Amino acid sequence: MFMPPAQADEVSEPDPALVEQVKAAVMQELKDSDFLQKEVDAGIEAYVAREREARARAQQQARLEQERLAAENLQNVRRYTEGRDHLYGDPKAAITLIEYSDFECPYCKRFHATPKKLVEQFDGQLNWVYRHFPLSFHNPGAQKQAEASECISELGGDEAFWRFTDTIYQRTRSGGRGFPLNQLVPLAEELGLDGASFQQCLDSGKYAERVQEELMEGKKLGITGTPGSVLVNNVTGQAVLKVGALPVRVFEGEIKKMLSESTDTVSESTQ
Repeated sequence: MFMPPAQADEVSEPDPALVEQVKAAVMQELKDSDFLQKEVDAGIEAYVAREREARARAQQQARLEQERLAAENLQNVRRYTEGRDHLYGDPKAAITLIEYSDFECPYCKRFHATPKKLVEQFDGQLNWVYRHFPLSFHNPGAQKQAEASECISELGGDEAFWRFTDTIYQRTRSGGRGFPLNQLVPLAEELGLDGASFQQCLDSGKYAERVQEELMEGKKLGITGTPGSVLVNNVTGQAVLKVGALPVRVFEGEIKKMLSESTDTVSESTQ
């Protein structure tokens, strides 16, 4: 008897209705188990994490670039200028602390005694230069008090200037309205100066531009708040920025380091 060759198993097409039924059942199962929502949430979290990391890297790069530019600009800080700057200590000191400050800043009030302590501690090796950095949200008080200090200096010299700064920081409550502007003339008279001459100087606004010039100088150095202090090695030319009402010990370490570097530089130049 003739037998036909074995035939391969035939594969039948799936029933479309059955496929749709299975799909619907699977989707319903996924929905009921919150699987899809969890996958979506995981995807969103992963995306947010990648974006956060990318933003952090960009911010870090921006900070590093800002610090690099600030370090470069810092080396161009204007050195002590006799006849313009207010100096406390020996003009020939190896290290200068240049403070950019605001008479209405509470942190400047707290910091004010620190530079003087450092000058006395380092006995002839450090001097202190005071410059103005009146913050806009402390005006008009900060700006006018800065101008007043220059009028005080014009009429009574640096000795009167330092007495004025000491008194303002002792008496102000800070914050922009800490020392009444109508008390500036009585303060000038208290310091032994002619009240009418002081009033005339202050009303003229002759020092307003100088105060703003120093503010802009500070901004170019990277100072954004007060007090901002620049330690300058007058031997090596190195300059370092210190921001905030930092304690004496923070400055001590940097000053000692600078003095050591100054000694090394002098030794090398004499060999």
